[in-house]
Amino acid sequence: MKISTFEKYLTVFVLVCMAIGVLIGTYLPSVPEFLNQFEIASVNIPIGILIWIMIYPMMLKIDFTSVKNVGKKPKGLFLTWVTNWLIKPFTMFGIAYFFFYIVFKNLIPANLQQDYLAGAVLLGAAPCTAMVFVWSSLTRGNPAYTLVQVATNDLIILILFVPIVGLLLGVSGIAVPWMTLFLSVFLFVVVPLVSASLTRYFVIKHKGQEFFNKKFIPKFSLITISGLLLTLILIFSLQAELIINNPLHILYIAIPLIIQTFLIFFIAYLGAKKMRLSHDVAAPAGMIGASNFFELAVAVAVSLFPLNPGVALATIVGVLVEVPVMLILVKIANKTKHWFPKELEFSYDN
Repeated sequence: MKISTFEKYLTVFVLVCMAIGVLIGTYLPSVPEFLNQFEIASVNIPIGILIWIMIYPMMLKIDFTSVKNVGKKPKGLFLTWVTNWLIKPFTMFGIAYFFFYIVFKNLIPANLQQDYLAGAVLLGAAPCTAMVFVWSSLTRGNPAYTLVQVATNDLIILILFVPIVGLLLGVSGIAVPWMTLFLSVFLFVVVPLVSASLTRYFVIKHKGQEFFNKKFIPKFSLITISGLLLTLILIFSLQAELIINNPLHILYIAIPLIIQTFLIFFIAYLGAKKMRLSHDVAAPAGMIGASNFFELAVAVAVSLFPLNPGVALATIVGVLVEVPVMLILVKIANKTKHWFPKELEFSYDN
């Protein structure tokens, strides 16, 4: 699997969407005002539909039957779970708090400090789902093992995302609308996950695995891209005033997110080296923790905090910096492959 042109230049696309969104929000404010009227339980329906369009195709790629192989070479899975759920959310909280409340204390208003911290928490509690297959491929990771790593993480999201987000937001002094939080996870994880799983099952049953992978999945690529771009434009249009008044805040948000990305990668990657795991397991383990399920983070941000645009802005900055940073980590992983003895590599077929 190669990185597509869209994925490679995702940062550029995000910047273009930011410009378009800000222009719409500034010169055509009636557009976001009209779309913002359609809400159910604080969930913006237009944004919700667009995000669902993004998430559903990603879930199609996950083969949850692979979980049956969870007992094969479990050390790599334990490393992934510990990194993503016992370390990552809390280091993200600590790093973000340090920068927003201490380093940038005099540069960011108090209300936005809290918003940006909340956005960082949402990113930290959502490990990568789809893009990790690209990063794994670029580091020649074991595709079958990567699939199990991702599948089990998606299942863990169902259990741990809400309590971890609730805990860290509560510690931050942020009121947690629990019903909206549960509803967000149901709408943006449970529904697309179940729908995609059923679709995958029936398509493969009637058409076969090859048809599903080579014919069915590619049909959604343009839909996913369109959903992401339209979502970003709409969200940026709602945040036009915030961005225009605080252009440097994007940089302030990006700094702790980048530091967190490198930190989590090396925690998992060096942990894999210490555990004597093979490189084709170690590299994807580092990539899953380093990258984020930003679609979920954005969805929950706009659902939980519709009146706090800074929360969604922080999650979108995660989208902005992810690809260039992850490509750097791919190069690091490929150049350090000699740290891991070749004979450790193994077959992990479903």
